[in-house]
Amino acid sequence: MYSLPSTDPGLPALPAFPVGAVPETPAVLRQRGIALRSCTAADIAFLRVLYRQLRAEELAPLSWPETQKHTFLDSQFALQHRHYLTHYPDADFCLIESAAQPIGRLYLWRQAPQFLVIDISLVPQWRNRGIGTALMHDAQELARMDQAGLNLHVDQRNGAARRLYERLGFIATDEDGPYASMRWQAS
Repeated sequence: MYSLPSTDPGLPALPAFPVGAVPETPAVLRQRGIALRSCTAADIAFLRVLYRQLRAEELAPLSWPETQKHTFLDSQFALQHRHYLTHYPDADFCLIESAAQPIGRLYLWRQAPQFLVIDISLVPQWRNRGIGTALMHDAQELARMDQAGLNLHVDQRNGAARRLYERLGFIATDEDGPYASMRWQAS
């Protein structure tokens, strides 16, 4: 696997995304102009900023300067990126777009008997619009078609996400530190 150049010369190069499948965008989202596509090297800068946004609240109480917070979060993003590509090299690494502009990511590993939602994230202004629900319903349908279950991990501080997963039929199976493991099984 070769490395992607960083958009910031001060940041290390990251491993490239594998070329993978992309689940079909759910019709309800296509009708709203939202689409899924494979992540590419050009998406790294957006994904890094998305990661910063996801973790901003967690770091808000710290008195660190913004540049120090960015440096820390960029290193955490790089570690996460490498981990995902190493442990799930055949996953679907999808960018979520609206009007050809990135608004989030969906990383889905489709390996029966248990699929895994590695990550689903939206920029704050695109949350609470039914996008995550539609994508999760679609992931459930993909799992159902393969007679597989669907697993995920949720940050226990993210009550809104946990409530969504519970409404979709996921049950908590384990709690480890700040994360809860959840599983959905087709009936």
